[in-house]
Amino acid sequence: MRWTGKRSCLVAGLVAVSMWPGVAVAASTVTGVVTFQGKRPTLPPLAMDADPACAKKHSTPAPNEALVLGTGDTMGNIIVWVSKGLPAGKTFPAPTTPVVLDQNGCQYKPHVMGIMVGQPYKILNSDGILHNIHTLPKVNPSFNQAFPATRKEATTKFDKPEAIFGIKCDVHPWMSAFVGVFTHPFFSVTSTDGKFTISGLDPGTYEITAWHEKMGTQTATVTVAANETKTQNFKFVLGAK
Repeated sequence: MRWTGKRSCLVAGLVAVSMWPGVAVAASTVTGVVTFQGKRPTLPPLAMDADPACAKKHSTPAPNEALVLGTGDTMGNIIVWVSKGLPAGKTFPAPTTPVVLDQNGCQYKPHVMGIMVGQPYKILNSDGILHNIHTLPKVNPSFNQAFPATRKEATTKFDKPEAIFGIKCDVHPWMSAFVGVFTHPFFSVTSTDGKFTISGLDPGTYEITAWHEKMGTQTATVTVAANETKTQNFKFVLGAK
């Protein structure tokens, strides 16, 4: 039998689909960069003098996490997610791999994170000193537990979707983190390069929200066709109302 190029491509495509039956043929993407506009404020470093054990974990003062900027004023610690437009009735199973929050250097790491409803949330105490995890949700039950030096980890989960809420340590008041709980996997947190990517979307029109702990939220509407990648940048302006 003589195989043509078109037939070979068709067979290759069928093999790929049969090998990966859970992969959608049409997968669209929204990507972008988050930047800061305005005069860079001078933020004081985290003051850890109240606990010498914490201060000793840093050879230089730990930088303030409220505003993390990279080259070109790109912004870290921005969580970006699809806030509207997902197909009605479509559900997304929660991963079994946990999201990890570590108490390390008397700081919560990472400072900003997203998690799905029902996904395990593992909390570590790498410091080996007394800490506390006190979540501050309005919808989910609060998780408020002490982590003495000998307690190395605990696992919990969030059963309901909830926009970004804070986490504090009742032992060390400078420690803070923020988490968003979603029913879907379409969220991303920026590093200092300010970049985010949300992939695996069906074609459609979506509302995309970007959040910063001090400068609030921004939204944009993005329409993507099948297998299309659209760029949607965000700019947070200091002093904007």
